[in-house]
Amino acid sequence: MRKIHFIFLSAFMFFSTLGYAQDVATIEIISPNENTAWNIPDKITLQWNTIKIDTSKSIRFFLVRNEMVVQELGSFKNDGFEDGIELAKNIGSGNRYQVVAIELFPDDKFNIAKKVTPFFSITNAASDERKKKQQLANANVVTPKKKSKNKPKKQNAPVKTAVAQSKNKTENKTEIRDSFDGRKISYTKEFEFDSENIIIKIWDHGRQDGDIVSIYLNGVQVIKKYYLTYWKKEFKIKLDPTKSNDLFLYAHNLGDSPPNTVSVEISDGKKSENIVLNSDLQSCEAVLISVK
Repeated sequence: MRKIHFIFLSAFMFFSTLGYAQDVATIEIISPNENTAWNIPDKITLQWNTIKIDTSKSIRFFLVRNEMVVQELGSFKNDGFEDGIELAKNIGSGNRYQVVAIELFPDDKFNIAKKVTPFFSITNAASDERKKKQQLANANVVTPKKKSKNKPKKQNAPVKTAVAQSKNKTENKTEIRDSFDGRKISYTKEFEFDSENIIIKIWDHGRQDGDIVSIYLNGVQVIKKYYLTYWKKEFKIKLDPTKSNDLFLYAHNLGDSPPNTVSVEISDGKKSENIVLNSDLQSCEAVLISVK
């Protein structure tokens, strides 16, 4: 009797789990797959199936390489098929490409359907030829040697000048930017942490609508073309302890509901700060971060 009861309970749990899985929205990408080889400039085709996603909704597709977005392929009606898609001419040949599919405007924002394909290949003969010519040109560049001139050394150089130069160099090390890449930068807050090793978490603030952003630290891109979702994505960065570090948000698109709005959590393991940064195609919001 116990054995029968155990079998019945196991079967009930199995079918309950199966039923739960069927209630969750899912995407299955049929093409591309691990056997796919796209060739530029040929137009490409996407094929997919979905569960619990109405055909009136849309799916957004991205082409990624090494987890970085290289092209937004488009948002398409959920009918399982789209062809005639053109790939960017500057995409290089390689076998580490993937396609990411994401459900737009989900009914349940905590269970967003998302699918990533296995790695597949792309070939681009024109891009390979340009790269080859550039490498050849770089190899043939001869840097002329500067003729050494034996200038007489100045005696008794004033110490005061050297000190003044050193002082100016230190003062100018912290750069407060007014603009970057033609976009105005506005500083909203200033933070101070005990450690130069910082953890940054970012996620979409409000509605998930296809925002793609980068984050720059001291003018250097530390988060590149990241597609924002409701889930927190963690990155580790290192601050320069000798100055105030400027960190700003850079929008690559405007999504369906501009501007791009990002929730940001900044932490050194002991102290944590939460902020919201906005960016559009003309402006970027920024913060200053220093180390005690």
